[in-house]
Amino acid sequence: MKTYSVIGVMSGTSIDGIDLLHCTIKAGTSFSFEIHTASTYAYSPVWKEKLAHAHTWPLDKIKALDEDYTILLSEFINKFINDNNVSALDFIASHGHTILHQPENQFTYQIGNLSKLAKLTAQKIICDFRVQDVELGGQGAPLVPIGDRLLFGEFDACLNIGGFTNISFEKDNQRIAYDICPVNKVLNPYANKLGKEFDESGSIARASVVNMELLAQLDQLQYYSKPWPKSLGIEWLEAEFLPLLNLAKSGSEEIIATCTQHFAHQIAKAISGHKRVLFTGGGAFNTYLMELISAETNAELILPAPGIINYKEALIFALLGVLKDRGEINVLSSVTGASRDHSSGKVFLP
Repeated sequence: MKTYSVIGVMSGTSIDGIDLLHCTIKAGTSFSFEIHTASTYAYSPVWKEKLAHAHTWPLDKIKALDEDYTILLSEFINKFINDNNVSALDFIASHGHTILHQPENQFTYQIGNLSKLAKLTAQKIICDFRVQDVELGGQGAPLVPIGDRLLFGEFDACLNIGGFTNISFEKDNQRIAYDICPVNKVLNPYANKLGKEFDESGSIARASVVNMELLAQLDQLQYYSKPWPKSLGIEWLEAEFLPLLNLAKSGSEEIIATCTQHFAHQIAKAISGHKRVLFTGGGAFNTYLMELISAETNAELILPAPGIINYKEALIFALLGVLKDRGEINVLSSVTGASRDHSSGKVFLP
């Protein structure tokens, strides 16, 4: 048994900010963790705009953004270390921020995973966890399920509601996981049109009318009937999902209400047959969404302590770093569809 002091760093598709978490992880035949402190550093409006549209840019412009983002990331990490008097770190485990995700073309690109991050932070960095899996024929996502298995194995399933929603669970002695549907990646931009950061507690959806015709169209999207492994990205959202919303010519309130109903239905279907389901991610605070899910399932919906709700993915990337440092498997082929289980990530020294 060895104890690691790690900072986990995560930036999700919701583009709300960079999550940083300092924890200790005890690793051996079993794994346990203790969270010491965690913070989210918000992106400026300029950075939000860049990250929201960078997937449409040419590759050379994305690479220039990668350089700038790595500097931004180092500034946030250094601020977090100073603000919280963090010392004696073993390493920092960082996800970066996904700009392009095209596993069908064997390509995925997360910015912020450059070697200079180690120099700028004066810390050992373990990062870039998705690329190797895609090279091995996998989806490169989701990566969190190994952490669900090792840290949250007492639950029948683990579900995270962020920009997209993913689920993981054990089936026939294998970990199964996949992306269920988008959530905040759709709801937040429509809330922004109404002058709000997000639909707090689902109050906009609760007070609005559902467009039943649009709801039926969304429920019939081909992705939902595909078998796992499968994953979602901004490319699918723009090609398959958003055009239906644009054609509906509904107001933002009606779109939010309809999509909230749709997401609740898809999530309820995904957790059917599970008894105790752990819910994390920003979307778990959407009480109306949670009520709609609960109304469609007999599963017990469990919300953990606030630190875990908000920062579970940063915690699990810290774990992925620990596993990589130990040369142990941190990506499961049963989840991603890769040709084999593997120990993924790059290691950079200052």
